[in-house]
Amino acid sequence: MPTKSLQIPTADGQADAFAAFPDGGERHPGVLLYPDAFGVRPELENKARELAGHGYYVLVPNLYYRHGATPVVDLPEHISEDNRPELFTRLLPLVEAHTTERILRDADAYLRFLTAQPEVSAGPVATIGYCLGAALAMRTATAHPDEVAAVAGFHPGFLVTDAPDSPHRLFPKLTAEVHIGLAEGDMAPEVLSEFNQALDAAGVDYTTEIYPDTVHGFTMSDTSAFNPAALQRHWDRLLPLLGRTLTNS
Repeated sequence: MPTKSLQIPTADGQADAFAAFPDGGERHPGVLLYPDAFGVRPELENKARELAGHGYYVLVPNLYYRHGATPVVDLPEHISEDNRPELFTRLLPLVEAHTTERILRDADAYLRFLTAQPEVSAGPVATIGYCLGAALAMRTATAHPDEVAAVAGFHPGFLVTDAPDSPHRLFPKLTAEVHIGLAEGDMAPEVLSEFNQALDAAGVDYTTEIYPDTVHGFTMSDTSAFNPAALQRHWDRLLPLLGRTLTNS
């Protein structure tokens, strides 16, 4: 499985990124994969390789490139309940610095770069995100409705906020098909209801699903939140979504 380390030109510098894609020299649909708060690491690279094995060119950008190259924060091999609080103390300033304005500027650059790659076919792309990356995937899709045909978010955060530009308030701009896979505690019932109602009102084709017996972070095998059955369910939802929506899948 070919992989590359890349530099994406942005309005604010160069974002380092990881890419995986099928062998053979052909062109394949593009997928922009946003990491969780812990950032680009072997776990995310493995997810990109898995997707590439199903026929996609997958680009995984370093969200925190303004603060340095990957790894911006050194991570333990396994993220546990014991070391998670200290990690979040270091990560929170990076997350807070990643404003909506920066997210949208970066999304422009990431999509422009992804669709220009010689291994990427013409046609729509998908955006995928984990944890806070789900909100970034959604913001990218609402800002680029002509380019993004599918959005998937898993154990998401920040999709429903009090802000005037909360992602759920932007659904009228959305043309992509959506799947959101939630851990049992990710959204309170009334928040999930508000989220679904906003999708319904916008006429979006979507599914939201609470994955059983899960906690936030269930897809990540390098954390104590990992749930193998839920990871498989995530692939069972994600791969058909991409197959339905992306040209030449």
